[in-house]
Amino acid sequence: MPKLKTNQSANKRYRVTKNNKIIRRKAFKSHILEKKSPTQKRRLSKKVVCTKGDSKIILRLLIYA
Repeated sequence: MPKLKTNQSANKRYRVTKNNKIIRRKAFKSHILEKKSPTQKRRLSKKVVCTKGDSKIILRLLIYA
């Protein structure tokens, strides 16, 4: 049986911690930043831990993580 492939789009977007928690970026920070307040932009730039339900799906995409 051949090796399974890691989903490359998921591999670029998520990082797995030692305790198998998934870390991701927040949305809405890539463009149209002039109309957003500095507070909002600062909050959006922080990383966040994914929910338990999403983590199951993402870990399936990141097979060898």
